[in-house]
Amino acid sequence: MYEPPPPRSALTLRIVLSGFGVVMFVAATVLAVGFGLPFGWVVVFGLLTGVALVDLVVVAWRKHSENG
Repeated sequence: MYEPPPPRSALTLRIVLSGFGVVMFVAATVLAVGFGLPFGWVVVFGLLTGVALVDLVVVAWRKHSENG
């Protein structure tokens, strides 16, 4: 009998997207400071950098656990 292959994980794509988010939000934070944007923008971009970084770590951990 034919059995379909097991579903593949989309964790690699999520790692790439999270990494892209980290890079973009770090750049946005640096540019916000460089251009003298109000402090609120710097805080928002910094918080979004943190969220993207936490997501990257969690997804990478899940991918590592899935393979182990």
